[in-house]
This record gives sequence, C-alpha cells and structure tokens, in this order.
Amino acid sequence: MMSKRKHLASGIALAGAATLVLTGCSGSADEGTDSASPEGGADRAIELAVFNGWDEGIAASQLWAAILEEQGYEVELTYADVAPVYAGLAGGDFDLVLDTWLPITHADYMEQYGDDIVDLGSWNDEAKLTIAVNEDAPIDSLDELAANADAFGNQIVGIEPGSGLMRITGDEVVPGYGLDGMTLIESSTPAMLAELQSATDAGENIVVTLWRPHWAYNAFPVKDLEDPQGLLGDAEGIHSVAATSFEEDFPEVFEWISNFKMPSDVLYSLEDAMFNQYDGDDYGPVVEQWIADNQEYVDGLTS
Repeated sequence: MMSKRKHLASGIALAGAATLVLTGCSGSADEGTDSASPEGGADRAIELAVFNGWDEGIAASQLWAAILEEQGYEVELTYADVAPVYAGLAGGDFDLVLDTWLPITHADYMEQYGDDIVDLGSWNDEAKLTIAVNEDAPIDSLDELAANADAFGNQIVGIEPGSGLMRITGDEVVPGYGLDGMTLIESSTPAMLAELQSATDAGENIVVTLWRPHWAYNAFPVKDLEDPQGLLGDAEGIHSVAATSFEEDFPEVFEWISNFKMPSDVLYSLEDAMFNQYDGDDYGPVVEQWIADNQEYVDGLTS
C-alpha cells in the first residue's frame, strides 16, 4: 500500500522547482582559466549534471568543476531532478553525473537507460539510506515507530519526491513497518533540514529521511533508527555515470573520473565547509579554500 503524502509548505525555495544552469560555477570562471579545450578534449563545455538537494553530489561536482577549470576545461553545472538527469545522459544532453547510488537507490534508472550510459565506477563505498530521529527520541528502531507515531506528530519529513530514498521509504519502509497511519511529507532536502533545525532548537521529536554521508550528522544530534528488516538496503557505492560519448569527447577527464576516490572523512570535510560553516550560494571561494587546505589530496586526483 502506498503511504499518504502531502507537500510541505516552506519559505525555502524548492531546488527542484526549476533547472538552474550555472556556467563556470567554481566562482572564478574567467580568472586564469583558458577557455580552449585541453589536448584531446572536445571543443565545448563539459556538461555536468547535479541532483537537486543531494549534498554529496553538489560537493563533488563543485570540486570537480574547480579542478577541471584549473586544468583548462570549460564546465557547465546543471541542477536538475533525478529522472531528467538520466534521460539527459542517455540523450547526450549531459556528459556526466557524480551521484548515482548503486546497487539499490538508482537501480531503476540504470536498468532503464543502461544501454545508453556508462558506469565509471564508485568513488565512495559507504553510502547508506537512513531514517533518522533526534538523539534523545524515545525509540531506537523502525519497528517501534508505529506504536510511538504520536510522539513524532504522526509524520515523516521527507525530501524530493523523485528521489530513490522517497520511493523506497514510501514503497518499502512505510508498509513494511506498518507506518501507513503516518504522513510521509514530500518536500526538499533544504526544507527537511530546516524542519530538523527547528525541531532541534525546540527540543522536539522528529523523524526525517536522511542518508550517509551527510553533514547533518555532524551538525545535529541525530541517530539512525535500526532497520531490522533491512528494507533500506545495505551500504551502497556512489558512482560516476557518463554519456556514451564522454570517453571519446574528453578522454583525459574520463580517466580522472574513473580513478576518482573520496573517503567519507574527506567528503564530510568538504560538505561541512560548504553547507554548514558557510551560508551562501557562491561556493567558489569556499571550494577554492578547501582545495588549498587539501592540496595533496586534490593534486592526486589528476596525477
């Protein structure tokens, strides 16, 4: 049975409401950057798609935009919802996305478009879908949630409706743990985090859909609910997926991305700098400073 769902009204603009195209998103697009393609590259910008609200993908994409521009490439970042990104990759409108979760979360998209896209492998193998509550909540497991739904306002605060996390929560977790009496709220990642902040400040209980790695685990006193039935799946890998033309068009970048690895502690550091310590939309200076502070790691990505 499908769960009841409603939209969360929030003062925060939903990132998925429109596709935002950012050219030269490192914040220094024309400063010291050669607009011509490096040796072996196509004479056009690299079209890098970014899932709305997926902070690990935003962080990795902003990092690679800065790295590639420093290497002489032109990069365009396009923020979009999940489904249009895979359709765009298969159709050649995008070159690359860095935030495909496998083998579970985005499996449907890989099955649908697998013949027309290329999996470049995982850069982090510690990704996990979670349902989280405040650290002092009266429960520790999903199988306790139905009996204590009133303590959480009978609602689960979710993220973007097109995400794999929301699909699995609605289709598997809600019926599997008898949570049909709770409302699964469709919102956005920023709106969910705003609700989490509000509940934390007020000392109230809250249930949210979340995932690891995410900077919220450093910023808020939260804990994951145990999943004794395993409905949220095991740990996954975060993969880079490209258009079939990407290797031919950008062979050097194809090799770099294929070899890309980012441990969770390094990713947390970048996410914390971008989304927790900094309050703004221009990540260029933040990423530039993080690169300077982690130069040895960054240099290894293109060596």
